[in-house]
Amino acid sequence: MSGGVDSAVSAYLLQQQGYNVVALFMHNWEETDDGCCTAEQDFEDVKRVSDKLGIPYYSVNFAKEYRERVFDYFLDEYRKGRTPNPDVLCNREIKFGPFLQYAKALGADYIATGHYCGIEHTGNAHYLLKARDQSKDQTYFLNQLSQRQLQDVLFPLADVTKAEVRQIAEKLGLVNAKKKDSTGICFIGERNFRKFLQGYLPCQPGDIVDTNGKRVGEHIGLMYYTLGQRRGLGLGGSVDGDGRWFVAEKDLASNRLVVSHGDESVLMSRWLLASGVNFIPSAPSQHFVCTAKFRYRQAEQGVYVTVLEDGRLKVEFHEPQRAVTPGQFVVLYDERRCLGGATIDEVYK
Repeated sequence: MSGGVDSAVSAYLLQQQGYNVVALFMHNWEETDDGCCTAEQDFEDVKRVSDKLGIPYYSVNFAKEYRERVFDYFLDEYRKGRTPNPDVLCNREIKFGPFLQYAKALGADYIATGHYCGIEHTGNAHYLLKARDQSKDQTYFLNQLSQRQLQDVLFPLADVTKAEVRQIAEKLGLVNAKKKDSTGICFIGERNFRKFLQGYLPCQPGDIVDTNGKRVGEHIGLMYYTLGQRRGLGLGGSVDGDGRWFVAEKDLASNRLVVSHGDESVLMSRWLLASGVNFIPSAPSQHFVCTAKFRYRQAEQGVYVTVLEDGRLKVEFHEPQRAVTPGQFVVLYDERRCLGGATIDEVYK
């Protein structure tokens, strides 16, 4: 239980289904003096919700595990000029790792979370399903979970919409019924991202150049920019009425940020290579057609997937895709099922 409304209502729904429910709150980031980490207030909400539901609650500190398994990876990816997704790693390495182990040690038969997704257990196979509320579906963030991690999991919000969750919470009089959804980095929270990152990685300023190599400005460090970005470039408005500047490429070898304006064809790609492949439960075949997302807030796109001999994926797009970004995840789907995913390594135009 995170302190948010989704996990609170999940606990209530499980009670209604006859389960004996215990709330477990994870403290995964040490408080700082910048006032951005809300763990203390979140745990107070967990206490009040648990008291309201009449269930016991515990708090456990996984800050060391989070730092070693998620945050160090997060920083390393930024050092490489990539754009990581720590929420995916947090699920695999913490919520369905130490959390699952701790819950089992407490005597739990299952763990449950407030994720918007479904699960289907068929024999020895465990399938990850999309949520009824497609606008909130979170299978993207669970694409790296193994069969062992999915074996004893319940997702109470599989068939519940966000609006219905709010209604249930208000009817029960839960303190967090109107609490806003959390945003920002998983367990670190909302904060000035550039200022936060500067506390861990030194800035390496360099030239901003256009696609012809002409210098048009200075960047504060390639790690602070992502492909397609328009805001925060410090280059002013449009050029010759041709549209705003956007990031077209990050040239790591020369520490240059390449920008363009107008024609966005420089952002379009045809296929990608990805590593760290995880299938749920296994690859449909060596070659198959399905749909995919290259970022969370995106409609599924038609793709042709090849499992290469070295274990990587080659994913070819039915239609050219904009700003597919190394470090992010390509997540595969077959109608209702999430087939798994992999980390995007290289993108080809």
